[in-house]
Amino acid sequence: MPDFVALATLVAVAMLIWDCVEVGRNDAANLVNAVFGARVLSRQRAVIIAAVAVVLGATFSAPVMETARKGIFDPTVLSLQMAIAIYVSVYFVDTLLLFGFSGYGMPVSTTACLVFELVGASLFLAGPDNVNWGKVGSVTEAIVVSIIISGVASFMVMRAFRGTVRGNAQDRDTVLLHGPWIAGAMLTWLTWFMVFKGLNHVPIVETFRNETFEAYGDPFVLLTAWGGYTLLVHLFFVIGNGRGYSHLFSATAVLGMICMAFAFGQNDLANAASPGLAVVNLWRHADTAGEGARVGTEVAIPIWMLFGCGALMASGMFTRYAQRVTRAEVNTGSQFDEVALYAPEWCKSLARAFLRFRGEGKVLAPQASLSDSGKKVHYDTLRASVITGVSASVIAFASGQGLPVSTTYVSFAAVLGTGLSDRVFARGNADTKMGRAIWVIACWFIAPVIAIVATGCVALIVYNLKSVGLVTCIVLNLIIRQVFRRRADLHEQMSHSTKTSHEATSKDATSNDSAPRDSDTPDPATP
Repeated sequence: MPDFVALATLVAVAMLIWDCVEVGRNDAANLVNAVFGARVLSRQRAVIIAAVAVVLGATFSAPVMETARKGIFDPTVLSLQMAIAIYVSVYFVDTLLLFGFSGYGMPVSTTACLVFELVGASLFLAGPDNVNWGKVGSVTEAIVVSIIISGVASFMVMRAFRGTVRGNAQDRDTVLLHGPWIAGAMLTWLTWFMVFKGLNHVPIVETFRNETFEAYGDPFVLLTAWGGYTLLVHLFFVIGNGRGYSHLFSATAVLGMICMAFAFGQNDLANAASPGLAVVNLWRHADTAGEGARVGTEVAIPIWMLFGCGALMASGMFTRYAQRVTRAEVNTGSQFDEVALYAPEWCKSLARAFLRFRGEGKVLAPQASLSDSGKKVHYDTLRASVITGVSASVIAFASGQGLPVSTTYVSFAAVLGTGLSDRVFARGNADTKMGRAIWVIACWFIAPVIAIVATGCVALIVYNLKSVGLVTCIVLNLIIRQVFRRRADLHEQMSHSTKTSHEATSKDATSNDSAPRDSDTPDPATP
């Protein structure tokens, strides 16, 4: 038994590091999609800025972490061996799920994966009575509601701003006329959700809120803040004689990305760190508590460990698979008619059936264009600002309320909401883009089923075979990982070949050879 505990602790620490990188590889990659898609920043620069915000958010997250995420199961009634088997099995499955989805460029929620992995492991080992089904339902409800809010809010905000600015987000007169109040609105809601909702537990924020919002009412304070921000932006333009107008919405997009990255670091750290930290806590008390030890539901985390986990998540954002996730999501909501995307044929058929009811209407997005370096500009800066601003607000609000929320689901819903508002699915490869969206959403429902069954089976192996089970699961994890890698790289090569052939055909059919070049060329696949 002591040998099993010691080995499980080593495995848990190693898998904690690995899982933090996988969370950054898949989930955190969504943070830079809007800014990169609008060509506000290169992907490398966007990732660097977002990575710093992720580390800061993780460092200043809650110093007490739940071992049973949001009370999904009751660990206090479990034996030491059973608790360790549950937490370690979560890592075995989570690292594979995230790695596999990332390889195919599919965004998946680390929050949802962790929740249902905990459900599967505790269900198979301790039975259905140990699972808090009410909590599972409330967590699922919170995730679904956040998706709906993000999609609807981004659609409505985008339609309001687009109706005013149209495709003139870089036009001097339009920006000077409407830019101040639009930027003021964005800054107001970011301040409200990021500071007064997301950081409501900070004493100085709570004090300021009591002296303003509680004293004068939310509508009055928000309108005053909107007016103040609008005046500041207007004065900036007046003093600078209109200089910098072309960078206004680029700045709000980057600010929204920073806020979203900070909120991500606060909200998603527990997804990667809590299982491993729970095992370490069990190991520390195993000698004094004996084999029948019970595990607590919370564990204190030193700030250096929070910083380290945040840095590991940030490191995953620089990997090649993270680029695939970014590229696929950007192309799904692209304003270009022709995009390089894969979607199963049944998803395309559903998309075509859905698109029959879209009606006739002019595309509201600005004319598709290329950047100075000849790369596709998939979004304009106004749309990028709405995507990051709405996503950051939803994530921060949920974090402030103690609700689990998926950065992936929220940001993807914002991309789809703004895309529907701009009618980017009205022409061109609309069935492919909509089909990809259907495929991504379908995988959101497939992933929990896989998580429950796979984690339950792994937990049984670890619990019954002890150290032998740990070694067996490590070997299986590495083998399946290599299978995923080869298949995902082959899929990427095939998609790249199809895209290259399609572009060549388009160029031959175009007399002036003016077809835009896709900038998001996949990285060479490793063998």
